[in-house]
Amino acid sequence: MEQYDLSKIHFPDHHGEDEPADGALAEAEVRNALWKVDNVELATVGIDVGSSTSHLMFSRIHLQRLTQYLSSRFVVVRREVLWRSPIWLTPYLADNRIDAERLGEYFAWAYREAGLGQADVDSGAVILTGEALKRSNARAIADLFAEQAGKFVCASAGHNLEAIMAAHGSGAVALSRRSGQVVLNVDVGGGTSKLALVRAGEVLDTAAIAVGGRLVATDGDGRVVRIESPARQVAEALGLPLALGQPLGAETARALARALARLLVDLVRGEPRSALGEALLLTPPLQHGLPAPQAITFSGGVAEYLYGRETRDYGDLALQLAQEVQAAIAAGRLPAPVVEASERIRATVIGASQFSVQLSGNTIAISDPSLLPVHN
Repeated sequence: MEQYDLSKIHFPDHHGEDEPADGALAEAEVRNALWKVDNVELATVGIDVGSSTSHLMFSRIHLQRLTQYLSSRFVVVRREVLWRSPIWLTPYLADNRIDAERLGEYFAWAYREAGLGQADVDSGAVILTGEALKRSNARAIADLFAEQAGKFVCASAGHNLEAIMAAHGSGAVALSRRSGQVVLNVDVGGGTSKLALVRAGEVLDTAAIAVGGRLVATDGDGRVVRIESPARQVAEALGLPLALGQPLGAETARALARALARLLVDLVRGEPRSALGEALLLTPPLQHGLPAPQAITFSGGVAEYLYGRETRDYGDLALQLAQEVQAAIAAGRLPAPVVEASERIRATVIGASQFSVQLSGNTIAISDPSLLPVHN
């Protein structure tokens, strides 16, 4: 980010008393320098490595100083999407670790396609979410992408942070500000579901549970190739057959999805949880005494099915889970009407790309950046 010292900018004296010998500084150059004092444009990246899918997005954000309020604080006045990657199924190795090499190839391709290099990216976040967090090489993957993605890119993880980013990226925060309603965003991903309760543009509380659409994955023949721990817990509680290498029957898949949907709906409703629901909670539930939601939005990959924007079966429980949530909505089980989110599967990556940057007007300059622990 360029820094400008106004004391070193020469302002022409219109009375002709302070005219430098080589001519006054061009008026356009002065205006440009002054504009940059109160305006900052950053190229940002959001990288989302999830248990089900992975993708990234480049954005440009324009921050402006609140000079009219005699404040040094900067606020975002414009956000622009520069490039979105395709949605990739997160690659796994035979030992159930994430395939970091293939992910690296995906993201290197994305940078080339977007026409951007590492030096072109000013800020952003790498988010590992859901069951992807539990892989033994998750930290190494986060560090790798944080190091290679660009300046000031940080590796972040955590269910509460992801819930906040999804609420911003889905448009739930903007909806609450625009409509004056209390909005609950429910982000249903491959391995986890995150709740964020929002009022007047402020996230009041968040919660997460291990409910997702890819807790079980099958191959082209319908045989189970991956079982996440929460799916095993649900199957054992229900007495359902679930084993690697065995076919995932339609009835078993439906029963798993129905149980997962019920656990999620119970959390949304704030009802007392069963022992299984308690075991799958990843954070404390939403606090008691908060205002009830007046509208509910869904984001995450399962939301694509829920809103009818996706119908393909990718060898998991996402389609069945969405159908069970739809049945709960039709039965009036949710505490508020459901409205469509402006973004669904890309909500978290949009949140990471466009809502993870803050800029203070009261800054510190340091002559040797190598003195700072800027990495890890």
